Amino acid sequence: MNPTTPYDYLIIGSGIAGLYTALLAQQHGRVLIVTKGGLEEANTRYAQGGIAAAIGADDSAELHTQDTLVAGAGLCDPAAVDLLTHEAPDRITDLIRFGVPFDTHHGEVALTREAAHSVNRILHAGGDATGEHIELTLGGLARMRNIVILEHAQVTRLLVEDGAACGIEALDTRSLTLHQYEGRHIILATGGGGRLFRHTTNPEVATADGVALGFRAGAAVADMEFFQFHPTGLRLPGVAAFLISEAVRGEGGILLNVLGERFMAGYHPDAELAPRDVVARAVFDQMRLGNTDHVLLDVTHKPATMIPARFPQIYKFCLEHGLDITQEPIPVAPAAHYMMGGVKTNLWGETTIRNLYACGECAGTGVHGANRLASNSLMEVLVFGKRIVSRTLEGASGTLAEVLKSTDEVRRLSTATAPADDGPPTLARLQDLLWSRVGIVRSGESLAGAAATLAAWAQAPAGGDRPAVELANMVLTGRIMAEAALYRQESRGAHYRTDFPDTLDAWQHSLVYRVE
Repeated sequence: MNPTTPYDYLIIGSGIAGLYTALLAQQHGRVLIVTKGGLEEANTRYAQGGIAAAIGADDSAELHTQDTLVAGAGLCDPAAVDLLTHEAPDRITDLIRFGVPFDTHHGEVALTREAAHSVNRILHAGGDATGEHIELTLGGLARMRNIVILEHAQVTRLLVEDGAACGIEALDTRSLTLHQYEGRHIILATGGGGRLFRHTTNPEVATADGVALGFRAGAAVADMEFFQFHPTGLRLPGVAAFLISEAVRGEGGILLNVLGERFMAGYHPDAELAPRDVVARAVFDQMRLGNTDHVLLDVTHKPATMIPARFPQIYKFCLEHGLDITQEPIPVAPAAHYMMGGVKTNLWGETTIRNLYACGECAGTGVHGANRLASNSLMEVLVFGKRIVSRTLEGASGTLAEVLKSTDEVRRLSTATAPADDGPPTLARLQDLLWSRVGIVRSGESLAGAAATLAAWAQAPAGGDRPAVELANMVLTGRIMAEAALYRQESRGAHYRTDFPDTLDAWQHSLVYRVE
């Protein structure tokens, strides 16, 4: 360890999970935020739709709970969902106190609706710039508070002694030197893993680092077979996937196939506002039937002045690429968006390793189940980030009660491998493999081949720079995902298998993977 005083809180990641937790923790001890890029370089700023909370006159925590459980397809932890929905209004108050400028309408906080929500309950800021406003607000506060920020430091290893996390090893990505930092409470807040797939709405930093770090250290990870594909990523030639928020459909946007036919009513009674997994598979099916790489999202029937006002980022981005969405429909296709599983935690954010916590998209809290309800993710961060800090102040004995449940099925990774026909792992090969074999629609054959190839790739020596560390993390995470999807012989939520298309009661439990 470095010959310095240990930090009370060592937080890995600088999205909303890391920043919000750090702002609460800095009132109770020395805080270090470690981030592999710049402070504001995080997935949070790309969250367009908003944040869910039952604050409307026609809403309630109970209704929010019901919607979340239905979307989660039988795998949500009801206790975790109940915490989220009941604590959500108070966490919105926290953000307002921090200075997040939520949009208003006639003096009241403006609320919109997204898929699978039964009422309008989505708060937004700057129209479709909610994540950016939250990230910049909290990041600015973090820089002004008594918080140490270590940028351009890629964490390569969690340090564990006698079953307890006690620090980290981090690579200075500019000098390529390794350093160690000691902490009493280590918090994983590294975000998601959308870069595992060829098409994703996530930025380059979303490389599943937290899952890989936790797993290698001995923490349990759960529900990794459930990865959410957003139905409407912008699909333009030569343009990286760009999120077209679900709120566009919430405000009346309709989906058309390339023949101009509206199709969602044939897949679900809620049509465009069906759960995300249903819409993503419907879009995928229409692309297959039409032999095309996209469908169309149409808002041209909406008032032309409304679209730029409500969705300024989307309108501007599309216009910059030659598309006026007030006059032409938007070509869209599914893209990898959100990792429902993660490092398994209890209701206090504790993992199976003492003094190690997880928060945000890298955490498996049980809130999302098999299919995340839109805009619950930012709220999950706030609720469980606060609970983590509260837990550290209790002087708990470290028993980690109920991280693993009696219904969980605990497994180990397979030792079977296959020759990697396409050569050693590269980012492009990994993304193509996962997109084609572990994507929106899966089969036992495709998953078995992917799992074996990933197991072989996992034996490749890792390099010593940031891209090499990220690739090793993604190979490991992809391997867990493929093996879990292969083992789960049913279809549920975001996990759909052509050879096992039904949802079965026998599989209504979480799959948990550990190294020991």
